[in-house]
Amino acid sequence: APPRPGLGARVADRVEAVGTTAVDAVRGLIELWGVFVSTIAGMIRGGRPKGEIVRQMHAIGNKSMLFIAVTLGFIGMVMIYQACMQFNRVTGDLSQVGVQFIRLVTSDFAPTLTGMMLATRVGAGIAAEIGSMKVTEQVDALRMSGVLPVDYLIVPRFIASVVMTVVLTTLGGAIMYVAGGLTAHYQFGVNLKIFFDLSLLNPAHLSLGLVKAVTYGAAIPVVSGFCGLRAKGSSEGVGWATTAAVIGSSLAVLLLDFILSVAGFFVLGEALR
Repeated sequence: APPRPGLGARVADRVEAVGTTAVDAVRGLIELWGVFVSTIAGMIRGGRPKGEIVRQMHAIGNKSMLFIAVTLGFIGMVMIYQACMQFNRVTGDLSQVGVQFIRLVTSDFAPTLTGMMLATRVGAGIAAEIGSMKVTEQVDALRMSGVLPVDYLIVPRFIASVVMTVVLTTLGGAIMYVAGGLTAHYQFGVNLKIFFDLSLLNPAHLSLGLVKAVTYGAAIPVVSGFCGLRAKGSSEGVGWATTAAVIGSSLAVLLLDFILSVAGFFVLGEALR
């Protein structure tokens, strides 16, 4: 049997593996930033067929509408049920449930939950489509024809994703709020007029939610398109790209949620309290 490597050799191998992983991660982040910059530059250059943008808006928005509406509706029902149970145990006063719920929905839950669901459905679709083109050398054919792959493949999806994420966030948030209100009324006897009183809703909550929706809508196609462009080999490479896109887009949404929430509290301050 061959001799086992010594402790020093094993430690050196581990350090080398960690270093290689770190270098690859940094290189990937730099390439991802390059894709984002190229996407913004492609938007500024213009010249995109409007039909492709509309087609992508349909693929991202219309085909995700039912999925998001049902999911956020049930989540709103569960959240209000749990909130009312806790309020009953502590104070017994449910008059503030509605206003606190709408603040959370508009500033955080609606955009973030919508972004997470789009990261799985839309992110996987973008990565699979672009990855299939990459492994079948269609992306190389675009380059040989003088067409920038980012302009042709990512920019239309970027524009469509930003627009439809805002639309779906608005729709999902409204359904979430209404479903929660009906649950509070029929399960706990909360007056609907009190629950749906929007007079205490601050525009700062709406502004923060809008910024989050736009940011998530921009991040998902960039991350997913980047993963698709890195696909190699055959169908196995497309599978890797799809998995990486779902994981990367989901992590991007969560990370951006944290950053924007902290920045929002620093910038808007008391308006969010």
